[in-house]
Amino acid sequence: MTEELTMLERLTAIEDIKQLKARYFRLLDQHKWDDFAELFSSTLVVEITESTSCPKDRDSFVASVRAHLDNAVTVHQGHTPEITIIDADRASGIWAMFDLVEPPSGSDFPMLTGYGHYLEDYVREDGEWRISRLELTRIKRTTASRSSS
Repeated sequence: MTEELTMLERLTAIEDIKQLKARYFRLLDQHKWDDFAELFSSTLVVEITESTSCPKDRDSFVASVRAHLDNAVTVHQGHTPEITIIDADRASGIWAMFDLVEPPSGSDFPMLTGYGHYLEDYVREDGEWRISRLELTRIKRTTASRSSS
């Protein structure tokens, strides 16, 4: 039988997961790939249907993100988290998201602006919360050519 968590334990877990996701957005935009990789469980499952590289695990996801964004200016934001604590070591969450990707000058890729949701699962490994499943769904995605200035 699973031990029931106290309200304080649930609220602490929710805050820890919010901090985890805040680091996700910051490290992604700062292009700190080694630190970014540490946010995910070793068994990460990735579901991003729009991805051309179709990453499915932690290593391929971090490599794909790095390849696509390393030379770009990016802005990623997450809002209004809905976090459900399942037990002491498992949780799920939904985050409204916004992202903007501006490729480097001379790139063939257009600027991207997107709105949607992250649907995620979390596990606690060695006392730290990690993202164990990441699904990105988009409501709106726009692209624009870079203006020549």
